[in-house]
This record gives sequence, structure tokens and C-alpha cells, in this order.
Amino acid sequence: MKHSRFSEEQIIAILREQEAGSSTADVCRKHGVSSATFYKWKAIYGGMDVSQARKLKVLEDENARLKRLLADAMLDNAVLKEVGLKKLVKPAARRRAVEGVRQTFGISERRACAILSVDRSSMRYAHRRSDDGDLRSRLREIALKRRRFGYRRLGIMLAREGLVMNHKKPLPLYREENLRVRRRRGRKRAMGTRAPMTLPQGPNQRWSLDFVSDTLVCSRRIRILAVVDDFTRENLALVVDTSLSGARVARELDAIIAARGRPLTTVSDNGTELASLAILRWTQDRQIEWHYIAPGKPQQNGYVESFNGRLRDEYLNETLFASLSHARSVLSSWRYDYNHVRPHSGIGGLTPADAARRVVQPRPQGHDDNPGLQL
Repeated sequence: MKHSRFSEEQIIAILREQEAGSSTADVCRKHGVSSATFYKWKAIYGGMDVSQARKLKVLEDENARLKRLLADAMLDNAVLKEVGLKKLVKPAARRRAVEGVRQTFGISERRACAILSVDRSSMRYAHRRSDDGDLRSRLREIALKRRRFGYRRLGIMLAREGLVMNHKKPLPLYREENLRVRRRRGRKRAMGTRAPMTLPQGPNQRWSLDFVSDTLVCSRRIRILAVVDDFTRENLALVVDTSLSGARVARELDAIIAARGRPLTTVSDNGTELASLAILRWTQDRQIEWHYIAPGKPQQNGYVESFNGRLRDEYLNETLFASLSHARSVLSSWRYDYNHVRPHSGIGGLTPADAARRVVQPRPQGHDDNPGLQL
């Protein structure tokens, strides 16, 4: 707003002259103002005294100041929205942000730095470090041969060749050349016993465990834990539930041990439940070896895999389970039939229960009562 050469007191005095009887043209000619200016003054200050005019001037100035503050705040908000919520950490990123704001909103460097909280000295920083071309080239060559080396080992390799540098320098070069060692994303597997398995020579020497899945008539999935004695081929347990955790497996094994004693070794795959911390603690507390087969090698757990095949082919594919309790009841009946009625070709046509009862000490050659059963 252009500042007037007349004060409020002078403007009111001029208006009073016209009100006293002087013509508007004479008053304007006397004070050197146009008639448009005179009528503008009259619209603003007409009927006011000096104190009221001063108050009006103060209010106008305060209103203008508040408008400027509001405009500045809105501009600051727009600038911050343009930059986004990302934190500006590196000096280069801060300089780019300031230059982008200046070009977009047409504001000064001082204003942009104040809004983004950037030190103005960083805008005038001149990069004086060399590009380290030879050092970068040699770093890439060594990293190509030593792909699993980090920046510390690569720095030692460079120092051996006489390329000595500040201890803080290898890491920035390592990052700028994108030489980070990629972490191998593999699920940790419990190791357990890795010695070659020997054939069992008696009951409770080795148990095999595995899971079988099926569904109820309502399409709800159920899981079945099968435990087999590899020597007698007995099915020691068929545990049915919607989910079976490692802790639940440990409790079921404790129940079997309470009924028939401890095994020397247990065999299973690397499933989540069977490789859990609960199972690892259980094996340590009970002092029982746990052998994990190699991933993708189900033939290494052939006894229980064969049992699972018979279970699915002879019963699961032939039966519809109405509920969880129904599944437990009928599977318990099938387990009894499997152990006491169904003949098993792997033990000379005997049932697993008969094979367990007929376990005897090896006899001298020529005194084999049942050549078909090798126990």
C-alpha cells in the first residue's frame, strides 16, 4: 500500500474545511489533491475525529500484519508438503530439497533454508575430495573375488597392497559402489543328530514321527501325528487335532514313554513343530537323540512314510469324518486293527503286536522257528 504524504490529522483537517463551507474544488486546489482522493478520504474518515482515525490506522496495520503472517504460514505448509515427510539426513539431499523449493515457489534461499531447517553454509559447500577412481576400481576387483567379504576385510586387503586410507573411508566407498554382502535368506533348521542311521535291532530303539493332513465334512482341516516303532512296525499313537504344536508333540511322546519306555532315537523331518524349541528342550531333558532327515528326502524316514501311505490309502480316502471327536474315535479303532489284526508284509505276515510279543534273543544257526520273521 502506497504511503500517503498526509497524516490522519491533516486529512481530517482538510475534510473539516469542506464541511465548514468551502467548495470541494477550492479545497482540492488549495492542498494539491484530486477530487477522487478527496472523496476517498471522505469515505474512510468522514465523521471521525483524530483519535478514531488513529485507531483505524492501527487496526489496518495489524490486519495487514496478520494477513502477511497467515500467507507466510500457508507458504511454509505448502513447502513442507512439497518436500514430504522424509527426513533429510545427508547434505546433498538437503541441497536438492532447497533448490527444488526455490524453483517451485520462487522464494529466496534464506527463506527456503529457514523453512527446511537447513544451514545456509551447507548450500555453498564446495566438494574438494577426489573421486578415488583407482581406489574404487581396486575395491571392486577385490570384492568381485571375495564376494562374502565386508568393508573391514576389504580395507585390510587394500592396506596390504599399500592403499592406506582413513579408517572411516572404506565404508562410504563400499556403500557408494553397492558392494553390500547380501544376507542369505534361509530358514534355520535344527541340526539334531547327523550320524548315519543304523537299522533297529529291538523295540524302542528308534521311533519315527510324521504328520498327515485331512479334512472334516465341513471342510475344516485336521492334522494327524503318527508315531511308529521302526522295529516292530507298531503304530504307537495317532493324535488328531486341528493344530499340533511342538509342546503338544512333546506331551504325547511323554505319554507313550510312560506306557512303554523311552526310545534311543527318534526320526522326523524338519517341520516347524518337530524342529521347535519345545522339542529341542524335550530331547535335552530326556537325553534322547533326535535325528532330522535331509530336506526333501522323505525316503530317509521310510518306515513312517510307508505307514502314512497305508493309512491314507486304506482308511482316510475311504472315510468321511463328521467331527473332530468322530475322527478320534474311528482312528483309534483303525489303530487297534492295524496293530492287532492287519498282517504286515515287512515282518513276515505277522501283526505288529505279534511281532512285538515274539521278540527273542538271536539263536544259534539252524534253530530258526520262523524264517519269515527276522527280528
